Amino acid sequence: MEAERADAVVWRNRALTLFDRVSVPVAVCDVHGEVVLANPAMAAECGTTPGRLRGRQVLELFRPQEATQVERIAEALRLRHRSRYQVSVCWRAPGGAERYGELTADPVSDSVGATPALLVMLRLLGERPGPGPEPAPEPVRTTEVERRVLALLAGGATTARAARELGLSQDGVTYHLRRLTARWGAANRTELIARAYVLGVLTPGVWPPRPSPAEG
Repeated sequence: MEAERADAVVWRNRALTLFDRVSVPVAVCDVHGEVVLANPAMAAECGTTPGRLRGRQVLELFRPQEATQVERIAEALRLRHRSRYQVSVCWRAPGGAERYGELTADPVSDSVGATPALLVMLRLLGERPGPGPEPAPEPVRTTEVERRVLALLAGGATTARAARELGLSQDGVTYHLRRLTARWGAANRTELIARAYVLGVLTPGVWPPRPSPAEG
């Protein structure tokens, strides 16, 4: 009897060594899908360590793509059927890419009447790129005349004074202001000036106001 126990321990240790070294992502779950044991390959797919996977729900780590598949498996396990079950899943890889593949679950137990555990293996079928960096905002484009109009208004100039200093008619100044207002969606001149500073069109911290050396 003691010899049999010793042999069992030896074979258990060998099985665990093989379990850890196999490159295929593998986990052992209870009948409810809670992870009992996971190998490093499975943990790597989740961006963590095997110990941290223990107690996690496998179908939360790997999202089923068809709910009906999971329902059929749950019913089969309730009836103690011992077929191989497959679920199409997707998950977020540690690098941010969206991966998809297939979970295969095999019920295993020491005896026919015992509640089975699930030996779960993951097969990667493909990957979709993750979200890239936010695109850089387009530079604010204004003409030299528009920037000078904004600088004069920021300094308190009226439309008439801005027109005199720029050699334009009042209608000409109003035309530029209307274009800027429509382009930036400003409600009034106060907001228009505020946006000019926020967008870098006017140089902050100087008086009298003046256009920035270069457009933002």
